[in-house]
Amino acid sequence: MVNYNLSYIIATRNRLPFLKITLFVLLASVQPDEEIVVVDGGSTDGSKEYLQSLFEEGKIDQFISEPDKNQAHAWNKAMLLAKGTVLKKIIDDDVFCYEAIGECKNYMLQNPGVDVLISNDLASALNNHQNIQQCNRLLQFEKWKRGLMPSFTFGDVHMLIRRTSLAYIGLYNTAFVMMDWEYSLRISYLKANIAYYTGYNALSVDHPQTISSLKDRMLIEEQGKKGCMFYEYAGDTAEISAWSKIKIGAGKLLKPAKNDDVKPQSVDHIDAIYASYYDHINEVNKAQGFKFLTKD
Repeated sequence: MVNYNLSYIIATRNRLPFLKITLFVLLASVQPDEEIVVVDGGSTDGSKEYLQSLFEEGKIDQFISEPDKNQAHAWNKAMLLAKGTVLKKIIDDDVFCYEAIGECKNYMLQNPGVDVLISNDLASALNNHQNIQQCNRLLQFEKWKRGLMPSFTFGDVHMLIRRTSLAYIGLYNTAFVMMDWEYSLRISYLKANIAYYTGYNALSVDHPQTISSLKDRMLIEEQGKKGCMFYEYAGDTAEISAWSKIKIGAGKLLKPAKNDDVKPQSVDHIDAIYASYYDHINEVNKAQGFKFLTKD
């Protein structure tokens, strides 16, 4: 059995143009001590066949394709399949800096007491890709460290998890639409050992297919109240709907959302935009010096 230091996990369904971009960069960046695990939700757009061919060529290490009950169910399957010491979620339509991820991986390997590592995040919208915002949860992290708030939110797009820590923090709650919102509150409320990297290992990309916060407003509000109550979260505005405003890895539906007012981008146009995104995140990380902040 191969001992992997890191598992890249991907859950996807019917997003072939984005998936091809993401895997092209990941396959060029993956290291010998890392594996790629992909869970496909039974795609009908060619993703299943594309992934199967990569699996047969030995380019991805684990692959299954079957219907999922929801996005949390898919990600949980990927986490349970993973063999690496550290898990890194790769969302098929976001952008990642694999050099920064490597630094985060090495930090976690050198500090076995760290359960979860998060970082700053860049954020942009596909229909306004020149506008890239720098986002962070440093203030909330520092308040949480000092015991001034029992829990805080952060996006899972830039999160690394120690696989053995799943026994304590658990998997995603399959009852929550905004699964990463609930997961971040739970992780921090449990006082897991969270470290913070002040660099940027991810760039969140928003587009019509990522919008889950407005899918069922009544359900979202009900879940938000439950989450705030259970995890003693006063929050930025104490509302789960604020998560989309925070825009740090907002929960993403595996099934595309309908939006008749937004025209889809051409594949060539998307390729060019994503190339500029990858250039941007790499330039930002090279232009500044970053450090790791610890809980204690």
